[in-house]
Amino acid sequence: MSLKRSILKVQAALGNIRAMEKLHVDTHAENIIIQVNGTKFAQSSSNEIYMDIVELAGYYYVKTIIIGSFHIKTWKGAELLILGKDFELNLASDMQEIESDFSNVSNKSITQVDFVIEEQDIHKIDRSVIEKITVSSKKKTAHFEIMVHEEEE
Repeated sequence: MSLKRSILKVQAALGNIRAMEKLHVDTHAENIIIQVNGTKFAQSSSNEIYMDIVELAGYYYVKTIIIGSFHIKTWKGAELLILGKDFELNLASDMQEIESDFSNVSNKSITQVDFVIEEQDIHKIDRSVIEKITVSSKKKTAHFEIMVHEEEE
């Protein structure tokens, strides 16, 4: 056992809330990471992104799940930039308040954000035409360039 972990255990035993949080095994976030529902679109060296189109009451959304080092907490929303063959699509999040969940089991964050998309742009969400995906919020940005194809899954 490391010295740092031993100190955390002593602090937690004395009632330090932050130490208790660090020692807590977060199985909820880890279960979401393990059982992620969605189509894996791309990955980078430290993140992977899952994207699907969903329709709710006549409105269309790009449902994204980002797993990895990308961790945000904001009240200013996020943007999804999709660069494809002969097009650029810039989408805004449907909610302004976004917060990532962290799993101390796998040391990864999971960020779920829905982006509003117009019906005429839905056909652009296709792995065969997308070249680069960027998700940004405040000062945090995640770039995805390595596309995952059907045969790799």
